Amino acid sequence: MDQLLFGISGLPIPDGGRRFNYASAIGYLKSFGLDAMELLFVRTVNVTEQNKNLILKAKLENKIYLSAHGSHYINLNADEPIKQDESLARIIKAAEGLAQVEGKSLIFHPGYYLSDSPADTLETIKKNLARLPAREIDYRLETTGKRSQFGTVPELVALCQAIPSCKLCIDFAHIHARGNGSLRNYADFGDILQYVADKLGKAVLNDLHIHMGGICYNQSGERHHLPLRESDFNYMACLKALKDFGIKGCVIAEGPRLQYDALILKNTYLGL
Repeated sequence: MDQLLFGISGLPIPDGGRRFNYASAIGYLKSFGLDAMELLFVRTVNVTEQNKNLILKAKLENKIYLSAHGSHYINLNADEPIKQDESLARIIKAAEGLAQVEGKSLIFHPGYYLSDSPADTLETIKKNLARLPAREIDYRLETTGKRSQFGTVPELVALCQAIPSCKLCIDFAHIHARGNGSLRNYADFGDILQYVADKLGKAVLNDLHIHMGGICYNQSGERHHLPLRESDFNYMACLKALKDFGIKGCVIAEGPRLQYDALILKNTYLGL
């Protein structure tokens, strides 16, 4: 990419009495000043024969970047092999749905440690990710917000090094929550970006997928999302690090204020 885009996860908050579907949301987000939308496939792949052409038409007309978040029911480290196979099938189905509307990035959480060590979990997940078919979309592994979930930055970077079809989704809010409020200042964000560049190459900074937003947490990690300005997430420092590192790609806002917080992020970034 040649710039940093800003958008939201899922459908916009209803505006007045107006509610949205994917196709109508795309035009609305463009008029609102945003550039991207992440389709939510967390329960079902809701791109269908009935709506796919309308979504694609709206995407192309408005030049909106589309990604998707895969199922919440993915665990590539499940105890039963059949559940690992079912997780792979959910990823593949989501990739097929995203491809129908010319989306780019499929984001998902790869799994849980359960009773396994982090090293053994990584090996099992790596073997399963290697089974994913090559596609034009990117498989994006998202950093996770709970300590029971596999998905620290080093763990996911190791997978991206080993599996060429996999790329990183850095969820800064999740990292902050997993560390019980660990991202406090500019250096905390800069250290993550530098680590990613050192391990995966500086070119990766030209195509990052990023989540951020307000978040509530405790010692176990993420609890739920908050409005950006009602949390302790230091979005100003995060955006300054993105600007200084010349990051390109996409920033997706999550939380109860969706398009409003996304516009805060975009306007703050442009004002730096």
